[in-house]
Amino acid sequence: HILAMTAAGAIGLMAIFVGDLANIYFLSRIGDDAIVAAVGYASSILFFSTSIGIGLSIAATSLVAPALGAQRRARARRLTANAHVLAFAFSAIASLLLWLTIDPALRLLGASGRTFDLASFYLAYLLPTLPFLALGMTSSAVLRSVGDARRAMNVTLWGAIANTILDLIFIVHFGLGIEGAVLSSAIARVVMMGVGLCGVVRVHDLMGRSKIATLRQDVSPYWRIALPAVLTNVAPAVGNAYITHAIAPFGDAAVAAWAIIGRITPVAFGAIYALSGVVGPILGQNFGARAHTRMRDAYTLSLLTMAAFTGVAWLLLAALAGPLASLFHATGEIRQLIVFFCRWLAPLFVFLGAVFITNAVFNTLGRPHLSTLLNWGRATVGTVPFVIWGGQLYGAEGVLAGNMVGGIAFGLIAILAGYRLIAQVGETMRL
Repeated sequence: HILAMTAAGAIGLMAIFVGDLANIYFLSRIGDDAIVAAVGYASSILFFSTSIGIGLSIAATSLVAPALGAQRRARARRLTANAHVLAFAFSAIASLLLWLTIDPALRLLGASGRTFDLASFYLAYLLPTLPFLALGMTSSAVLRSVGDARRAMNVTLWGAIANTILDLIFIVHFGLGIEGAVLSSAIARVVMMGVGLCGVVRVHDLMGRSKIATLRQDVSPYWRIALPAVLTNVAPAVGNAYITHAIAPFGDAAVAAWAIIGRITPVAFGAIYALSGVVGPILGQNFGARAHTRMRDAYTLSLLTMAAFTGVAWLLLAALAGPLASLFHATGEIRQLIVFFCRWLAPLFVFLGAVFITNAVFNTLGRPHLSTLLNWGRATVGTVPFVIWGGQLYGAEGVLAGNMVGGIAFGLIAILAGYRLIAQVGETMRL
């Protein structure tokens, strides 16, 4: 069950990462480190916008799925409409706030000179498209709620296809460089929104009419779920931004390598991201059935599956580290950092995977605040001191190593806390 659901979710999820990877791949072929570094700086800020979109989509699922499960279709149509309206409104506000802070944020990260100008341009035109991305993610969440996994997957899949094709046209054929990357990414987000809304409106007829009165009623339960979900998802973005800030003093080559690694990692470990989304429903089914032993088994098997996925991904990355660096035309320090990460740091992703899976356990069993605490602890205490020490001792390689080593303790804490919570819930069931 775990493997079957993970396989379906991984395709759609990895499609998002492949689209981002395509941007970096085609831009790296230009041979300009400043452009790749600029995208690296910009991505640290775009990570925030994507995390906000994911948090808003989680709120949509949490409201629409129970209504559908209770056979209250009229309520589900109303909640779907209001979830889309609220997602658009909140993401538009977030987009505006991020847009107004582009320059100070880039300076804080360490961007300067031509790299700063390129990153600022990239963000100035891409951040306003956050509402399109949020609507696409919300539509995908509604499609998952109704059980249409294939169309939910198609939302991101068609976005990735559009992004890759448009990269070939704008960057390779017309030679537009970073301008082409902005155009392709912006249009891809519109495609995602269109595919998602088509599935919700035309296929399933789940889009009711939003009214002011019902919108006022739904905004409170929506926000109660969306706020902790957004906070939980923003934590990794904060950690990512700090690493960018820490690696910036080592030059554009180091930032460019970090940008490429940041695109390779989600694709290589995409199955683990998908697995973290599978654990919740399976655990929830067994929780509803009051099957405590199966809850524990599901968690154990999820951790073992995640460890196996990590091992396979590490072997592939280690074996292909050299060709992978060559694929991005990486030379000198950029190549050295990519190979170093693939061969020596990739296996430590198993501890980050443990955090992802345990987050799903906390959320499913009604302890979302524990997910927030765990993620923020990993992004601060589990990142900052280790990155500082690593950078001081070993330079850019130390920054990358510090980030991964810092996650070990939080991965172990997550596993212990996950088993403890399941045991507590089981004891409550028995009593």
